[in-house]
Amino acid sequence: MRQGSIDVGDLAKLEEQPQDRPRYEVRPRDVLLVEGHANPHQIGRCAIVPPEHAGLLYQNHLFRLRFDGAVPEFAQMWLNSQYVRKYWLSRCATSSGLYTINSRLLGDVPFPMLSIQEQEGVVGINSAVGQRIAALERVLDKVQIAESALAADALRQVGAAGLCLDSVATVAAGVTLGSEPVGDGTVELPYLRVANVLDGRIDTTDVKTVRIVKTQYERYALRKGDLLLTEGGDLDKLGRGAVWDGRIDECLHQNHVFRVRCGEQMLPDFLALYTASPEGRAYFQRVGKQTTNLASINSTQVKQMPVPVPPVEEQRRLLGPVHAARERAAVLQQQIAKLRTIQQGVIEDLLSGRSRVNRT
Repeated sequence: MRQGSIDVGDLAKLEEQPQDRPRYEVRPRDVLLVEGHANPHQIGRCAIVPPEHAGLLYQNHLFRLRFDGAVPEFAQMWLNSQYVRKYWLSRCATSSGLYTINSRLLGDVPFPMLSIQEQEGVVGINSAVGQRIAALERVLDKVQIAESALAADALRQVGAAGLCLDSVATVAAGVTLGSEPVGDGTVELPYLRVANVLDGRIDTTDVKTVRIVKTQYERYALRKGDLLLTEGGDLDKLGRGAVWDGRIDECLHQNHVFRVRCGEQMLPDFLALYTASPEGRAYFQRVGKQTTNLASINSTQVKQMPVPVPPVEEQRRLLGPVHAARERAAVLQQQIAKLRTIQQGVIEDLLSGRSRVNRT
């Protein structure tokens, strides 16, 4: 027993290393917890056994917790919280690259001293917000399906591809990483790599920097409206791309990301629509070079890609319904992200004791 908390071992029966079926079958609402993982941030993560999995056995690298002094759903939330994550990271052992925890450490995990009623209140709050998020996610799924259908319909209206891409856009490779220059004639700037370019969007949550000679800046610089296409990856992801929105000033691109800059005949969003279409994907997969575990395309293949080139005004008209669906999807994604932030903050406050559950 500790001030403000008790230990998990006082509330749950811990089992590990299954040896016979009757003893080590799981029941609904049992909590299974990861005992070891190569990534220390993955150890200790847990989940509740659903009714449909009753009677299955669990692996010897999992702990089974069967609570009789706590609400299992609350226990799962607590064990997955940032507080218990810090507990594992400060105590886990490693050997041969594998991080592990043992039953003694698990039994000593501090557990908040909340009544069953208070635990159920926390679970209820979390469930209510989760249901709202799930409802918005269902709407988002429908909007994204509609967006795909609208994109396909737009491309059907323009017919077959005619001109090569390099007749309506310029294609350039990015900065090569390696030995970086130093001295007064250099600058350190952010750059986008393959990991930043996702299907239809650019992820800037983890942007690296590179040092280049100042005179090379224009050669690798991105402008708002540039289409970025990946040079390598899994065959089905080859040539995935998104239009750069210019959210980072003076940003470059890596040599494994092609920069496609459209001329007056082609709108970047329309070109992105085509490169992401089944026809565009099929072209990249057909010309891509497949190695043992990686596929790649080169700049010549990108330049030679056949693309449809309807009049610019026609491109705008066709993009209209697609953009409307995307804007609706973006609003839903922002609402979902906001709710997740609120949910996390409320739950963390309740788990930490900064807030209390209203019992009325």
